[in-house]
Amino acid sequence: MIIRARQVVTMDGPPIENGAVAIEDNRVVAVGTVPDLQWVSDGPVVDLGEQVLLPGLINAHCHLDYTMMRGAIAAPKQFTAWVQRINALKRSLDSEDYLTAIQRGFRRLKKWGTTSVCNIEAFPELMTRLGPSPVRTWWFYEMIDIRHRITTEDVVSGALAFFQHRGNSLDNFGLSPHAPYTASLKLFELANACASSFTMPLTTHLAESAEEFEMFRHAGGPLYEFMDSLQRPMKDCGASTPFGHLWRSGAVGPQWLLVHMNTLIEEDFQLLAELPRGAGPHIVHCPGSHRYFSHPPFPARRLSELGVNLCLGTDSLASTDSLSLFEEMRTLRTTEPWLRPEELLRMVTVNPARALRRRGQLGKIAPGAFADLIALPAPGTLGGVYEDIVNHDKPVSWMMIDGQILS
Repeated sequence: MIIRARQVVTMDGPPIENGAVAIEDNRVVAVGTVPDLQWVSDGPVVDLGEQVLLPGLINAHCHLDYTMMRGAIAAPKQFTAWVQRINALKRSLDSEDYLTAIQRGFRRLKKWGTTSVCNIEAFPELMTRLGPSPVRTWWFYEMIDIRHRITTEDVVSGALAFFQHRGNSLDNFGLSPHAPYTASLKLFELANACASSFTMPLTTHLAESAEEFEMFRHAGGPLYEFMDSLQRPMKDCGASTPFGHLWRSGAVGPQWLLVHMNTLIEEDFQLLAELPRGAGPHIVHCPGSHRYFSHPPFPARRLSELGVNLCLGTDSLASTDSLSLFEEMRTLRTTEPWLRPEELLRMVTVNPARALRRRGQLGKIAPGAFADLIALPAPGTLGGVYEDIVNHDKPVSWMMIDGQILS
């Protein structure tokens, strides 16, 4: 088929007026103006009218398990208090609650134009009861080893089934040692070995809070005391920053998606500066969650100057108000007004595609890319189209995932 729109934003070149995209099966085969594509296909033409067509958005960090927790935890004075509160809430819910949360989360993602998501899955036993994902999903198996988890038959079977192919090209898998305070260096080492053998992406929460920094740098603070009370070995605390601890040990490397990275100091930036430009780890910022916790200002400009690949995620509804990446882009713009709208859009398209090693397949409209597309109203001129996209605040009315029109 050929899809026509008033404007086409490819993220692979300048926007196109009176643009068209040719689709065959689940791939883009040609992009151009309507006259350019008349020779490509004799199939149907879907005319979207006064719309802008763009790549589907990619949420680089989300916890769909916690969709039911929106507004359940008031913004805390301490990060550790929030950790304790969410752990208590998790214990009060059962598998049915989490299955409902995941399905509700998928609906919210589609509502706001997300066609791909990196989801951290804390309950592998749910995977045997989930059908094919409605959006392109990377299921990251959350791994924690600070204390023994209760192992039931369901958990064991779920863990064994987690990575099995489910007959749906939209499902992908990865590993997520939770954070340096909940996952040992040995667990990170095993995750690296497994990901290398099976070509899976890796992600972790890192340098998220001042309390995490205090734990690793000074061997003190509320998080240190809480982890110590859980009988976590604390010999790795008191010398390095959280990022330095994992980076220097080789626990994380350039292929990792590092989520948050809020509390970096000069020695951390120096570690990144020593790398060839573009060879550093991918960093995922969650502006809404960052605001909820009142973290120190995120070092977006410094990281950008170092050539770090910056991506955006929503985190979970336990610490933000929405699963809309449009809202995340606008939230970041309020704190970083120097970022151009096109750069913001790259953080939810091209950049996360690169982090997932899907460059050329996701995040852009170009020959060979998956046909993951969304359309929005085009109220202005082509010169202001990126600004119009970032300002979009209504549900997305038209979406295509893997060559299939969903609405």
